Amino acid sequence: MKKRIYSVLVENRSGVLCKVAGLFSRRVFNIDSLAVGETDDPEVSCMTIVSSGDERTIEQIEKQLNKKLDVIKVKTFDEVHSISRELMLIKIKYNKNNRRDIMETCEIMKAEIVDMSKHFMIIQICDVPERIQLMINMLQQVSIVEVARTGTLALQKCAD
Repeated sequence: MKKRIYSVLVENRSGVLCKVAGLFSRRVFNIDSLAVGETDDPEVSCMTIVSSGDERTIEQIEKQLNKKLDVIKVKTFDEVHSISRELMLIKIKYNKNNRRDIMETCEIMKAEIVDMSKHFMIIQICDVPERIQLMINMLQQVSIVEVARTGTLALQKCAD
């Protein structure tokens, strides 16, 4: 199974996300991650879709995306030739016994405590998906209350 990142420029209007997601569900292609946002042009959005499958599946996804009327341009790249990041906010319950350990974990992982009360804190981390998962694993020992993740965002690496 190969993992592929699709950067899809689409017309920024209602229903486009539903059409693209429908393309995946009709053909039983899995979406590992999906992030959508407006580009510098308010009439164009960029959908970053991470999917996995064999070589044939990956080719089919790209072909099917290119057939959609609302799609302006499709770029595909693998993890080696791209820079990818994901944002996560994670709310945890802490106590005086584990507070120092949590703060050390944040320092090691380059995460930031962005909100805090007497018993809860919210931590923000922006990193590659594997390190986001590592952060979750490291915080499993404390009480995780809630997690919000953006999904992968990616751009092709710069060429000199």
